[in-house]
Amino acid sequence: MDVDQAGPIAIIAGNGSFPLELAESLSARGKSVFILGLRGFASRAVKSHQHVIVDMLDPQRILKSLREANASAVVLAGGVNRPGPLVALSIYSFLRHRAELKRIFAGGDDHLLRAVIGLFEEAGFPVLGVGEVAPEVLATEGQLGSVSCPASCMSDVAIGMEFLYTVGRFDIGQGVVVADGRIIAVEGPEGTDTMLMRIGEMRKNRRIRLERDQPILVKASKPSQDRRADLPAIGPN
Repeated sequence: MDVDQAGPIAIIAGNGSFPLELAESLSARGKSVFILGLRGFASRAVKSHQHVIVDMLDPQRILKSLREANASAVVLAGGVNRPGPLVALSIYSFLRHRAELKRIFAGGDDHLLRAVIGLFEEAGFPVLGVGEVAPEVLATEGQLGSVSCPASCMSDVAIGMEFLYTVGRFDIGQGVVVADGRIIAVEGPEGTDTMLMRIGEMRKNRRIRLERDQPILVKASKPSQDRRADLPAIGPN
């Protein structure tokens, strides 16, 4: 499919700087971009591109905006808070069978994201991964920032990766913090930022003591994760 000829690539923009970085990368490569900014999440800077602001729980408006823009494909970028199941059920019930929706929202993020992808594709909008449309914005192998990972901590990294691979099939989370050969925090529905804040409080209250003051955050995709959505990410915050 030639997305350049068919119409603009629509970016469903959540929070953070990543949606704009993706839009700028696509524009620099000569691709047409249309941004659907999710109200309450998307940065005001999306106004620098062709855009419309929509409510996350208004699928009719979202699909209508995609049709009006003649979007050729959809890319999901940026974070959002998971909607409460009762609120989401009341909005989405006209599109899907209520029993199916209850099953989706009773599961983890993977179930929900697959449902979102299915919603777009059933409406005729292919969902593409960031790596398919702008591979240059993905992290490369090796050190990216100014802080390197000491060789003494690589065993902790290995523990974190093994743990995430093992529990990933339960759709728990993408992050874990390891220190001194033991796991001290696991990411749940609260997200990475809150997990890290929790560690800070535990250290402040001396509920955890570390021989080496080098806790390691490890993030990785779940083994069965659809990589078109919710790729592991870290950012300036």
